[in-house]
This record gives sequence, structure tokens and C-alpha cells, in this order.
Amino acid sequence: MLKTARDPGITNVRNTASPHWRRWLGVEHRCLVPMTAFAEPARGPDGKSRNQWFAPADPDQPMFFAGLWTSWTSVRKLAEGEVTADLYGFLTTEPNTIVAPIHPKAMPVILTEPEEWDLWMTAPWPDAKRLQRPLADGLLQLVGE
Repeated sequence: MLKTARDPGITNVRNTASPHWRRWLGVEHRCLVPMTAFAEPARGPDGKSRNQWFAPADPDQPMFFAGLWTSWTSVRKLAEGEVTADLYGFLTTEPNTIVAPIHPKAMPVILTEPEEWDLWMTAPWPDAKRLQRPLADGLLQLVGE
């Protein structure tokens, strides 16, 4: 019985028009997740999968993922059974020119300015949704190549 109730979880939120996500778009479920780097899977020259890391081009530039969080009850691991945990997922959007060659479908929504942080955390959804766009080119760099 537990096996059919297992919830593998979703960490990326892209289709905010989906009824699945709409219930969590209000300010009470929004969060900012500090980031110093993130990775996307990439194929190396040898054909093996590896992580390609991205970091701020300016290491002094604070960056945050736009996130959604909620308390969720599910079976994440069969050995634990049903648990309630505070979980979050990242809002995603189409990739900018640095991310697209590695991950052509999406990138996290990254907020860099205090005005954006405030808008994400306090604005009604129609206004906050405008932040679901790629980070401007030139603000990220490839690292670990």
C-alpha cells in the first residue's frame, strides 16, 4: 500500500497556470533561497553525464532563487512511512544564453535586486509573475569547466 502512495517530489515550478501550482502562488507560500551557484546536468566530451556549474559573474552580487514552499504530508522514503515536511521548489523559466547550451528547456528564476526580492515576497501574483523571466545575460558565468 505505501508503495503506491510514494511521492518522488517535484523541485521545479514552471507552469504556474497549472491547477497543481496555483494553490501555492500567494505570498504566504513564497520564499527566497540564497544561491552562490547551481548545476545543470551536461554531457562531457567522453559522453558521460556531469554537472555544469553556474555562478554569479560578480561574486559580490547577492542572488536568490524565487521559490515556493509548503508543508507536505507524503511517503518520501518507504522506510520512514508517511511524514510531514516543509518543502520548497524553484520557479523556473526559459534559459538565458549561458544556460541554454547546457539546459535548453529551463533555468531557475534568479532575483538580484532588493526591489525584485520585495516584489516576490509581497506583491499579488499577477505582479510577481512578471519576475518569471531569464536572468539577464552577463550576470552568470560557467564554473568548474
